This record gives sequence, C-alpha cells and structure tokens, in this order.
Amino acid sequence: MLSEPGTPTLDQLRVFLTVVEVGSFAAAARKLHRATSVISYSIANLETQLGVSLFDRHTTRKPQLTEAGRTVLAEARTITNGINGLRAKVKGLLQGLEAEVHLVVDVMLPAERVVDALKSFREAFPTVALHLHMEALGAVTELVVNREAIIGVSGPMNEGFIGIERIAVGSVELIPVAAPNHPLASGEVNAPGAGRELTQLVLSDRSHLTKDKDFAVLSNRTWRLADLGAKHMLLREGIGWGNMPTPMVQEDLDSGRLVKLKIPEYERGDYTFDVIYRTDAPPGPAAKWLIERFAQQSA
Repeated sequence: MLSEPGTPTLDQLRVFLTVVEVGSFAAAARKLHRATSVISYSIANLETQLGVSLFDRHTTRKPQLTEAGRTVLAEARTITNGINGLRAKVKGLLQGLEAEVHLVVDVMLPAERVVDALKSFREAFPTVALHLHMEALGAVTELVVNREAIIGVSGPMNEGFIGIERIAVGSVELIPVAAPNHPLASGEVNAPGAGRELTQLVLSDRSHLTKDKDFAVLSNRTWRLADLGAKHMLLREGIGWGNMPTPMVQEDLDSGRLVKLKIPEYERGDYTFDVIYRTDAPPGPAAKWLIERFAQQSA
C-alpha cells in the first residue's frame, strides 16, 4: 500500500468512469475505440497510483466496484464535471458569452414572470452565473446607474435619467385592499376622501434617486415599509390599507383574507415595467436573451 496516493490523469479517470458506465472493460474499449488490453492497463495503473483496488474481478464475471471504488467514483465524477464545466465556460467566453449577469428586478413584477425567466435562462445558458437582486421603485434604476446590475426590470420610476435605455415589458394591475374588518372594507363605495384619514401602508424607496417621489399615495397618514412582503402581511392583519399588485393578493381575495376597496379616487392603476440598461454598457448575448424573454412575456 502507498503511504501517499499518486495523482491520476484525466484520461485515467475517463476510462474508469466509462468502465463503470458500460459495465465491462470490453464495452469500455469499444466505446473509447481502444483495445481491451489498453483499458485494463489504464485501470491497473490507476489502482497502483491510488494504492487501492477499484474493482472486484474475482467473485463476479463483470467487474464490480469495491467500497474504495465507490468512493473514488464520486470524486471522479466531481472532477470530470468540473473540467467539463470549465471547458464550457471558456468556450462561451471565446464566443463572446458573459461569464455572469447581474439582474435587478422590481418587487412588483409578478413572481410567475420572474420564475419563468430564471428557469428558461438556466436552461439556455447553463454556464452563465446569474446574480439576482430584488428592489423597489427607484432602487432598481440606481443599481443599473451605479453599474451594480447590467440590466433591470424597473417600475415607472426611471424617467429623466440620461444614458439609460428603456424597453417596455408590460404592466401589473394595482388595486387598493384591506382586511375585511377594516373601516374602508364595508363593501359599499366609500365617500370621497375617506381613505385620506386612515393609515395607508406605502412601499418606500431606499434609493437616493427617487426617494422624494410617491406612487399612488392618497392618505395623509402613512406607514412606510421597505419590503413588499411585510406590507402584504400587515394588510392581512388589518393594520392599514394599501395598493397591491393583483397577482400577489389574488389568493387572499378569493379566500376573503383581503377585500378590494371601493375608493372613488383610486379604483385601480397600472404599474408599468421597463427593462433598462446603460447605453454605455450594452448587454451581452445572455443579457439580451433575458431582455427578449421579458418582452415575450408581456406580448
């Protein structure tokens, strides 16, 4: 037995994995277009280098993995997959494909659109690392402006910025909702101005670009939250009323946990989305594909 195992070659590991896959030395020889004696010699050298027997050649006609062989098999697969992944990444770089894409998405974008884009991207570009950021309002534009994201799916808070390209990719409906025990949730049309004197939960903007802008704020009393999920939770608990994207609250409306409010000043509104990117940092092939995917969704 060796005190220190040697270093196997990638070819030896490939031969070893092929024998395991096809079940015999002869079948591995046919698949690799080599003589059976060459396959046997490669495995014998690998066992000598590692100092362990990988196959039991005595108790069965076909080579069976030993306990050590099963351990080596797992590591050999990891190494081979790593090499294959490295080669695929380098091939992509040589073809102009990005190594990674930073994407920032407005929290108002319906979850099914986000999931569709991410799953499809993973299938189309398995070698490209995707970094996803979720932000609200002007914070999406800020990450793109500051070059922390190459592309963003922004709400209507991106106007007036020089050097930003915009591509319209649809909208989501916003409706005013509250818990069924809320004063505005009687089912009748509320009097004009009724919502102004009751606490409205408002999604706040953490960015410096648009921190003084409001979207569909009617009440003189507001609680501002930086998280849409927290706003959703507080609405269901009856702490204030507020506007929410319909897809996010549809299940609550169906179950009665939330009700749609009848407010004369604001019955519904469209929250529009744009894909944005810096004109001096145009997206590469993978990022362009993402832009097209979001555009197809809206179509």
